[in-house]
Amino acid sequence: MLTYIPATERYHAQPVAWLSSFHLFSFAEYYDAKNMHFGPLRVFNDDTVAPNAGFPQHPHHEMEIVSIVLDGEIMHEDTMGNKTTIKAGEVQRMTAGTGLAHSEYNRTDKPLHFYQLWFIPNMKGLSPSYEQKDIDFLDSKNELIPLVSGQKVLEDVVYINSNSTIYWSNLRAEKEIEFKTFPIRNTFIYLKEGSIFVNGTEMGPGDQVRSTDEHVIHIRAERDAQFILIDLPAAEANY
Repeated sequence: MLTYIPATERYHAQPVAWLSSFHLFSFAEYYDAKNMHFGPLRVFNDDTVAPNAGFPQHPHHEMEIVSIVLDGEIMHEDTMGNKTTIKAGEVQRMTAGTGLAHSEYNRTDKPLHFYQLWFIPNMKGLSPSYEQKDIDFLDSKNELIPLVSGQKVLEDVVYINSNSTIYWSNLRAEKEIEFKTFPIRNTFIYLKEGSIFVNGTEMGPGDQVRSTDEHVIHIRAERDAQFILIDLPAAEANY
């Protein structure tokens, strides 16, 4: 089963002048009891932060938080003592675990565009931890590049405490990719730009599909496309 959700159904939040955020799941003032999570994927925010602005220090706990920078850079500082810059093509993972606080700022003179995803961890009470890696995924072509994974068979990725894997793809027009999966797994796809067909369903920028009980996800680009694909466990026991 494949559920198509058009870009127009995303919740657009502008709580402050410097932030434009599309919420794909219930978050902050947006609440929909039928759209709380997809497997362990609890939050997916598509954020644009204006120059010289950002999020002051705020707390988190019992969540795996992944930031994927698409354009610009984030200045990150946290109560673990990390003070880093996350640039386009880099990926960050924070295990909030028993609790931490952090801030995120765009200290440059151009907009910052990034995705932030929260995952329900596979266990509670983890010690807070941090990882950042330059994966240089933005220049890849016609393949699925793993960015973040809790599956230890994958190398050169950011580790997450979740039985999930985040992939990125730059798929050129008329090129195709097949992603093999299982009925016990779910697949989530969010299109940044371009046009693709996913098992025959057409997607445009900002569209998403949520797939359950599928064996193969077939993706063909109608126009040059950039998208994120997330492989997720279907059952809570496997998070």
